[in-house]
Amino acid sequence: MLTDMTDSVGRKLKHVEACLHYPVEYQTRTTGFEAYDLPYRALPGTDLARIDTRTNFLGKDLAAPLLIGAMTGGAELSAVINRNLALAAQELGVGLMLGSQRVMLEHPEARRSFTVRPLAPDVLLIGNLGVAQLNRGYGVGEVRRAVESIEADALALHTNPLQEALQQGGDTDFRGLAETLAELVPQVPYPLVLKEVGHGIGAEVAESVKGIGLAALDVAGAGGTSWARVEEFVNYGEVRHPELAEWGIPTATALEQVRAVLPEVPLVASGGIRSGVDVAKALALGAGVVAIARPLLKPATESAEAVIAVLERFVWELKVAMHGAGMADLVALRALELVKR
Repeated sequence: MLTDMTDSVGRKLKHVEACLHYPVEYQTRTTGFEAYDLPYRALPGTDLARIDTRTNFLGKDLAAPLLIGAMTGGAELSAVINRNLALAAQELGVGLMLGSQRVMLEHPEARRSFTVRPLAPDVLLIGNLGVAQLNRGYGVGEVRRAVESIEADALALHTNPLQEALQQGGDTDFRGLAETLAELVPQVPYPLVLKEVGHGIGAEVAESVKGIGLAALDVAGAGGTSWARVEEFVNYGEVRHPELAEWGIPTATALEQVRAVLPEVPLVASGGIRSGVDVAKALALGAGVVAIARPLLKPATESAEAVIAVLERFVWELKVAMHGAGMADLVALRALELVKR
């Protein structure tokens, strides 16, 4: 089913405006990272100048274990945001995940806002489609087109039943999607990542997609931006259903649950990552990389330099955290056992 271009772009702009101007973060639920400490070592045996944050994810080398998380696309402001994010990713050697490309597939004139490969020729670039679209006629062709039309390296299939339930006219048919993914994944010659949008993936969902060949899972837990809150502000200018808007699996809990079920599948930690210490804790809990979105949104409306400044703070804090814990590289950090408070 095709959507109206004006409606799609208008909704994306309202999402951006809500994230810029309303309190869209969880109010009563945290990421759970505060329940853990990195073990502090007064004699760490490391040299801060030699801390190594390099890693590889989905076959691409990264200078730091960071992805710029999915945000937007389709509108003129979206094009500005994606341009600045792409330039920052290229400068710092980190990955970039784009916002949902549905509007681009249904309205090719929106493609320009997603065309960032010329600005970031070397980065890990991940496209994005809603998994619910697989129940609305999308299949291998649309998935391949989403990747190939923007020269991406991989595609994220986002699952967001709570957000869609609160969105006016949202896609609410999520029946049989684990089985559909099991049929789809072997037919697509690109890495596919299943991701939530901020309400978390838990053990049961991880079990349901076990063995189907997904390249990674992005647990996208609760504690950062609540997309249920975003939809409430878009719809009403206020939160009218607070119990729904505060629902989700905390990011740290989601990481632990999914890692226990899928010990060999690479994981992305996102949802409320707000410091380099959060990054370090997420990696120690089993993430391969972390994704950061909302802290970069406002800077991305300004310039690539503003985005770079925020990301450089994350990287510096991560290096200091690794140094203080005596971890010279990410292999050591991932083997670290956190201290429960």
